[in-house]
Amino acid sequence: MAKRAAPEINAGSMADIAFLLLIFFLVTTTMDVDTGITRKLPPPVENKNENVDVKDRNVLKVLINSHDLLLVNGKPGNVSNLAEKVKDFMAIHLNNKAYPEVQEKYIPELGKKVLMTKGIISLKNDRGTSYEMYIKVQNELARAFNDMKDEQSLKYYGIKYDQLMDDKKVKIINKLVPVRVSEAEPENVGGQ
Repeated sequence: MAKRAAPEINAGSMADIAFLLLIFFLVTTTMDVDTGITRKLPPPVENKNENVDVKDRNVLKVLINSHDLLLVNGKPGNVSNLAEKVKDFMAIHLNNKAYPEVQEKYIPELGKKVLMTKGIISLKNDRGTSYEMYIKVQNELARAFNDMKDEQSLKYYGIKYDQLMDDKKVKIINKLVPVRVSEAEPENVGGQ
């Protein structure tokens, strides 16, 4: 019995079609880009052995435990009013020992001295804190500082901070409202 020859398939055009499909999918597919929290990190510490003494009254302690409960200076707090607490804490309160110290600082770009708080926000969370709660707290802290920058921008320039087009003006507002948030390494503070 004679063997029948198998018909040959022309695969030349198949490679062309596969290549065109690959190009099509590469061009039309969108890639999700991971987004994170935008923060400008402070410069490296020059003298690591230097002991920085910060008075307790100058620090607002924000703690998130493993059950996503918020403590502000040791008292139960709520994320919905955290920004207002931060703005109140960072505001100028002359001769009030319940609030941070106030100092006079010369701003060369303004040509005058301004009163500034020595307040710092200390954020600490538990290893068991949910990412959702952590982001909520970060958003409220950012909102508080953005609101304070808006207030200063309106005071000096009559427009909100995000509408400033002049880099010099942006730098001045950033000097007037520095974002002082200290974030500690997470640890097991919630008992889990």
